[in-house]
Amino acid sequence: MACHVKKNEIVEVISGAHRGAQGKVLHVDPVRELVLVEGVNVVFRHVRPNRRNPQGGRVEKEAAIHISNVLPVDTKTQKGSRVHFEVTRNSAGKVIKKERRTVGGTVIDTVKKVDQ
Repeated sequence: MACHVKKNEIVEVISGAHRGAQGKVLHVDPVRELVLVEGVNVVFRHVRPNRRNPQGGRVEKEAAIHISNVLPVDTKTQKGSRVHFEVTRNSAGKVIKKERRTVGGTVIDTVKKVDQ
């Protein structure tokens, strides 16, 4: 199944403690259906001293949230918007182009397939 959000997109959280918050997607895990959003669901991790962090202690990290709890932000309205996929086929029925669009009609991105 295609994900409605991608890495480096700005998304809005639609449910949970951080409802209404917007942030950039840092990581998408399509198998477990989780996303990491910058500045959202920040938790403390207790780390031992190591070469990277010689002092150790408490480190703040973003924790994953379920992908269904975020929506991509529409560039026109600056609000979260639901997404649908539009597929264009040639006369033989092969997929030529796939587009991710918001409900308002704004094209988020396009994937063109040229192998015919």
